[in-house]
Amino acid sequence: MRKVLMTHVLSPKTHQWLYSKRVEEGDHLVHYVYNQCKKSMHQGGIVNLRTAAQHYCANVTRKMTFNKRFFGEGMKDGGPGFEEEEYVDALFSCLNHIYAFCISDFLPSLIGLDLDGHEKVVMENLRIINKYHDPIIDERVQQWKDGTKKDTEDWLDILITLKDPDGNPLLSKDEIKAQITEIMIAAVDNPSNACEWAFAEMLNQPEILEKAIEELDRVVGKERLVQESDFAHLNYVKACAREAFRLHPIAPFNPPHVSVADTTVANYFIPKGSYVLLSRLGLGRNPKVWDEPLKFRPERHLDEMDKVVLTENNLRFISFATGKRGCIGVTLGTSMTIMLFARLLQAFTWSLPPRHSSIDLTIAEDSMALAKPLFALAKPRLPPYLYPGY
Repeated sequence: MRKVLMTHVLSPKTHQWLYSKRVEEGDHLVHYVYNQCKKSMHQGGIVNLRTAAQHYCANVTRKMTFNKRFFGEGMKDGGPGFEEEEYVDALFSCLNHIYAFCISDFLPSLIGLDLDGHEKVVMENLRIINKYHDPIIDERVQQWKDGTKKDTEDWLDILITLKDPDGNPLLSKDEIKAQITEIMIAAVDNPSNACEWAFAEMLNQPEILEKAIEELDRVVGKERLVQESDFAHLNYVKACAREAFRLHPIAPFNPPHVSVADTTVANYFIPKGSYVLLSRLGLGRNPKVWDEPLKFRPERHLDEMDKVVLTENNLRFISFATGKRGCIGVTLGTSMTIMLFARLLQAFTWSLPPRHSSIDLTIAEDSMALAKPLFALAKPRLPPYLYPGY
């Protein structure tokens, strides 16, 4: 399956082919935030950046998977409707349980007893996800079988039309459904979490926010919206995102790995069969590697590389992982992260909400997200004609 994804779904060719769908969702993001500002154009509008970021990521992935933004009608202001909110909440609930401690993982004889209550929660959330996925997938498979669908428009079409050497479907319907669920779960959390944390830190350090905006004005200007072709020249913007990945990872650990042989790492003996966990927090905040590790300081990344990238192959922190088991969607994850971050920075002026002197950076008790969703005051800063739907 990994080979199928790398060759057909997440290949550079397919990534370029789906470019227009990603641009459309970048435009929609700006349209949605602009509508929040229209409620009081002079004073600005209060924007829930967690909602904007998470649903942008879900919208992009839905557009590339199903060629549709919303499962329902959405809201008149461009925001998510009930269907999208229920769906994204289910995705994040599943994600939280991926990293949760479950006793039956270590004592398999307990599987089925659900002593932690996790299985019940995950099954209910998968039911919600399947409620939206399955009818679309079933209908699309039938359309290809009947010959009423002939044009390949998205990832779902690619997965359905793959053939084995004998000309038969390479993937079963159940395999397609399972893989699409994995794609959706894998795509929504990392970019949105990095963006929310970066904005929280930058609102508390306005000079960093100003530097990022100055770079966007210098590279892109104010006569057009930032595009993927600009990313290579936005080193400071990327450094801010990279710093968010370092300081505020999406999870405290990477998913568990198991050692396949006895080995020694940093003078520690690791027996064959051991569960191996890397601490994302420990790596990104290691004082032996990072100067002032608890401080949000994007400049540190400019000092060490000419062209800033979001990946970290030396495991000094984990953004999209690395190695043979690393994330195969690095290109997509990078483009989603930078587009989300850059469009919000370029198109709007951001400041603290009224009666707030700073953003509370407390971490949630049950995840690595902010304890409270980030709200900020946004005002349009570009000519009106650049805002889609103006």
